[in-house]
Amino acid sequence: MHNHPNVIAVRDALTAAGAAGTEIVILDEAVHTAALAAAALNIEVGQIANSLIFDADGEPLLVLTSGAHRVDTAKVAAELKIGKLRRATPEFVRQHTGQAIGGVAPVGHPKPVRTLVDVELERFPVVWAAGGVPQSLFATTYAELVRVTAGTPAEVA
Repeated sequence: MHNHPNVIAVRDALTAAGAAGTEIVILDEAVHTAALAAAALNIEVGQIANSLIFDADGEPLLVLTSGAHRVDTAKVAAELKIGKLRRATPEFVRQHTGQAIGGVAPVGHPKPVRTLVDVELERFPVVWAAGGVPQSLFATTYAELVRVTAGTPAEVA
C-alpha cells in the first residue's frame, strides 16, 4: 500500500507543501469511518479530520471536519452563498480527487479543491487525516492542515 499511486500523490503533495510530517501510516484493515480510524489509532474520534467532498452547485467542495461532527450543509451553503450543497456521488468524488470515498485525503488531488477546515480540529495538538486509500492515515496539526490545503477555517457543524 505504501506504493499505491494515491498514497504517493498524498506524500508528494505533503512534501511539496513543506509539511512537518510526510509519513503515511498503513493499517492492516480499511477504516471507512472516523470511529474506526480513531479506534485503530487509539485516539479520540474528534482528532480524525474527515475529508468530505460535497457537490456545491456542480463544483467540488472539500470539508475537513472533526470526526465528532456532522456537517451542517444548510449552514455551510448559506455561509458560502451556494445554491445547492449536497453529498457528492462516489463518481464525483473520484473525478475531482482521484480517490475513493473512505480514503479521500486533504491533498494529492489532480487539481486544487476549495477547502473548509473545521475550527473544532484546532482543539487537538495532533489530528489525523486519510492518506489516499481507506487504510492509510497521516498525522498533522490543524494549522498545517489549513496551510497545506490552502483551506479556510470555518464552523461547519
